[in-house]
Amino acid sequence: MGRRALRKIDPNLDLSFHYRELEAIPKPWQGEQIFRRVAPLEVEVGSGKGLFLRQVSVAHPERDFVGLEVSGKYARFSAAGLAKLGVRNAIVIHGDALRFFAEWLPDRSVEAVHVYFPDPWWKKRHKKRRVMKESFLRDVERVLTSGGRLHFWTDVEEYFQSTLELLKATTQLTGPFPVPEHTPQHDMDYRTHFERRVRLQGGTIYRAEFVKE
Repeated sequence: MGRRALRKIDPNLDLSFHYRELEAIPKPWQGEQIFRRVAPLEVEVGSGKGLFLRQVSVAHPERDFVGLEVSGKYARFSAAGLAKLGVRNAIVIHGDALRFFAEWLPDRSVEAVHVYFPDPWWKKRHKKRRVMKESFLRDVERVLTSGGRLHFWTDVEEYFQSTLELLKATTQLTGPFPVPEHTPQHDMDYRTHFERRVRLQGGTIYRAEFVKE
């Protein structure tokens, strides 16, 4: 399914807080430098249009959220959604999520990692580009706090099964734990825009959760 064209961003909207470039983020990551407080941190890999970040930042003001998005136009769109809400506990970083995990995030610094519908890179020669690979999964395990959680959803069964096998082989995360399907209470009551499209078209979504003991 292709992505629809994005709505234009209001040029008068101030994105200076909510939109960041990866190279401008100080190393190592220190959330208090961004959010001006110490709070539990959750990270989303591949924020897309930002529906997840908008929903959770409002629902959980006691937590801080960082979304990573490799596409500049989608990162800005997602940041604009946060700016419109006026939330101060979520930002979007434009850049490579794998680098952010490997080079910026300290050990045991993240309460939850969210990976929803990553690009499956269908061709065999391209599968090495998948985000759910050994090096990334080891970094996820490293940065999670005790009791921290990895949330992984995809609509590609092969990607789901191969990732579960890779997690078992390369990490000591406990799982997979099943995630029940949520009944939407309104038209946008979905985890992401992609979930909404898949479910409205009758597709199957594979969900799993892992926990660091």
